[in-house]
Amino acid sequence: MINPSEIRSQFPMLQNHPELIYLDNGATTYKPNSVIQAILSYYNDFTSNVERGDYETAVKADYAFEAVRQKMADLIHAQSSQEIVFTANVTSSLNQIVYGLRKQLKTKDVVYITEGEHASNVLPWFRLQEELGIEVEYLPVDEVGRVLLDKVSLKENTKVISIAEVTNVLGTIQPIRELSQLAHEAGAIMVVDAAQTIAHHKVDVQDLNVDYLCFSSHKMYGPNGVGILYGKKPLLDALEPIGLGGGMNARFYREGRVELKEAPHKFEAGTPNIEGVIGLGAACDFLLNIGLDEIEAYEKDIRAYFYEQVKDFDFLEIYNRENAFGPITFNVKGIFSQDVAGYLAHHHIAVRSGNHCAKLLHHIIGTDQSVRASLAIYNNREDIDQFVKIIHEISLEKAIDIFF
Repeated sequence: MINPSEIRSQFPMLQNHPELIYLDNGATTYKPNSVIQAILSYYNDFTSNVERGDYETAVKADYAFEAVRQKMADLIHAQSSQEIVFTANVTSSLNQIVYGLRKQLKTKDVVYITEGEHASNVLPWFRLQEELGIEVEYLPVDEVGRVLLDKVSLKENTKVISIAEVTNVLGTIQPIRELSQLAHEAGAIMVVDAAQTIAHHKVDVQDLNVDYLCFSSHKMYGPNGVGILYGKKPLLDALEPIGLGGGMNARFYREGRVELKEAPHKFEAGTPNIEGVIGLGAACDFLLNIGLDEIEAYEKDIRAYFYEQVKDFDFLEIYNRENAFGPITFNVKGIFSQDVAGYLAHHHIAVRSGNHCAKLLHHIIGTDQSVRASLAIYNNREDIDQFVKIIHEISLEKAIDIFF
């Protein structure tokens, strides 16, 4: 059973700021001591570049770095660590996939996304639409952005379905396994953004039968600046790297011929974020030591408690009432979302306001501004009770007065 007090004791940010209620975990999570210590250990004990040196500390860094690749493979049940590419974040992973597919796509090929996607899963496809003449289409969804499988009818020349497993604003869980089947029956590939999933419930890429999957370290209690790109090995072998430089080539010649290394290394040009990758390994250990099934059950319980406390507030417009997972996303009627966030911040409650980088979502929920209160394993009922007390006292005058 999860002990929230024991978990909170592992996070220096919570210990150093006991007044703070942090409900912006969809943007980034706090880091436990184990992650911070892993990074410090690299700097204090074996700072070296990786895959470049033959001396003791360099070899130790190599082992530590590659061990995390295997941990990531185990975390998502990949067949091999050779299916794991280190990137900077989900955005860079998705850009690598999209632009790496450039030579495999052509005019009139169709890519399906949803209107609930983050910009990182929209804008790269828009660029290929402009440059190659591919067509970006939208899967049919309901009022919380869930794909309506019985209304999906893929065009004959569909090449890609690219979608977030859990949407970043509403927390809607998409039917990934079923969409993968539809994609494969159409001869298309399945790309999944798991940024809002990976720290909250188990991900099994073989069970879901996805072709590519991406997530970021900083949303799973790890350091910033590290992302993961998973791809089935034959697909990674066929994917063109978009970055060139040291570390990813086997040989190059005076006349311009270049021999690349095998995947995953052909995608990792330049010195990687070594300390970040090592910290990500510690974050993975943190999650697995608690247990992802236990985390999912605890967070669903906290989310249900949260919703129960606010569901009858008639001054709130809640956009994801039907969801059992993810954030509570709302507006206070008559008050601009950023003013609501400012009012909450004045009372030491951190939330996200605005469009959350999902600038097509208004086609689904009818507004491009909202407040997102997103949860993590260290949140408890006391956090929710304080949020409810403060939000219940909000008024337009109080929200504006804090700025003057």
